[in-house]
Amino acid sequence: MGSFLGIEWSVWKLVGWAGNGIFCSRFIVQWYHTEKRKEVVMPAAFWWLSLAGSLILLAYGLFHNRDSVYIFAYGFTWIPYIRNLMIHHRQKRLLVACGSCSTHSPPRARFCHSCGASLPARETSPNV
Repeated sequence: MGSFLGIEWSVWKLVGWAGNGIFCSRFIVQWYHTEKRKEVVMPAAFWWLSLAGSLILLAYGLFHNRDSVYIFAYGFTWIPYIRNLMIHHRQKRLLVACGSCSTHSPPRARFCHSCGASLPARETSPNV
């Protein structure tokens, strides 16, 4: 591909930089959601970006330069990312919708945190 800014560019160099960009963008997503809600939040997008970025960087380490540092750094990070996505999906499924304002509340909530309306009682199973 050639040289630009003193760097020799190739397709694999672009793959590596794309992986770094995706992986680093997760911090911007997390910061935005935390500031918006004024509490520490890890949205599903954070875990999706973590998974995508780490898999791209693993591919870069495996197929481009067979670098053991990349392989060991990103070889197993996908496990907690997928687990967190599974937990996030399960929690989202358990949310209770308010009949008055349609806001979603945690499964054990008795009243809507948005409008204060009484929420229907819901059985929650710890094994769901």
